[in-house]
Amino acid sequence: SLSRDAEFYVPFCIIITIGLMIISILAIYGQLKKKIPKLGTITFLLLSAISVAAFEGYQMYVKNLEVVSTQDVDLSAYLPFADNTKAVSLGEESTYKIEENLPKLDGATALYPVYSAFAQAVYPEKEYPLHSSEVVSSQTSEAFDRLLNGEVDIIFIAQPSQEQLETAEILGVELNLTPIGREAFVFFVHSENPVDELTVEQIQGIYSGEITNWNQVGGNDEEIRAFQRPEGSGSQSALLNLMGDITVMDPPSEDVVTGMGGIIQETANYQNRTNAIGYSFRYFSQEMVDNGKIKYMAVDGVEPTKENIQNGSYPIIGEFYAITAGTGNPHVEEFIEWMQSEQGQKLVDLTGYVPVD
Repeated sequence: SLSRDAEFYVPFCIIITIGLMIISILAIYGQLKKKIPKLGTITFLLLSAISVAAFEGYQMYVKNLEVVSTQDVDLSAYLPFADNTKAVSLGEESTYKIEENLPKLDGATALYPVYSAFAQAVYPEKEYPLHSSEVVSSQTSEAFDRLLNGEVDIIFIAQPSQEQLETAEILGVELNLTPIGREAFVFFVHSENPVDELTVEQIQGIYSGEITNWNQVGGNDEEIRAFQRPEGSGSQSALLNLMGDITVMDPPSEDVVTGMGGIIQETANYQNRTNAIGYSFRYFSQEMVDNGKIKYMAVDGVEPTKENIQNGSYPIIGEFYAITAGTGNPHVEEFIEWMQSEQGQKLVDLTGYVPVD
């Protein structure tokens, strides 16, 4: 009732039970009136109380060490047409424009800068509030649900999960996935972690639960704290794709981080320790989130740089998509064609992602 930590309380309860049985027997036979049994009983009860107090005190100390934040990046900095927006500009007039009946856009946090730039180039200049306009970001899972419900016309996400694809099929919704860019799926650790690289097989071992200590991959003798994202998020789907037929371990609830930026903060700061590992997409974690306390893992000896994505040497690269589901908006098809054009791909590149071949 005091803690979920069975490693302490299971043996503690067994010892307490045995001790109380012995004390009860001594009491039945009147032995507790004697000096030695009486002192032994008092000592046992005091040590039991001190043990609980010490353990719970340590747990409180550990909890107070946490200085993490699970909040995501402030996307308002990338609003189209906003003053000093970080959304990139073409530097020239777009060859394609939409003046009315604007397609409603939604998508992943990491991809908002891309489709915000698309809107800035193609849509009329006005305010586009982040949560109540034609250009919003409700994150991957909710954006996908909104697409299936017909609330938006185009969403921008990484490869949907198998569960999401099955849901669309059950609902009779035909999805159209158009690749508009490529990105690396990256893994990172605390900057003071001595491990600099992992193989794909080692990453799979960590997230299947077969590799549990950093000393198994050349690091310190520390338990690996492997953070995950919620089911349906873009990065969690990317992890599942990487794992293939290998089952991902079920993490404790406190190891599942809701915000995409939060997994970076957790990995960098978890209880001021260096034993955590997390994952994200390269541009989001390197450009949109400013955190100097994480270090990116080389995978199979290759660093996750934009150059290594372009030349195909980094082993975990995936496309991201503009996805539709039978929208009736008359501009959607031409808009997506423009995204694949030289101007659209220029915006993908200027944002920091890698254009499709």
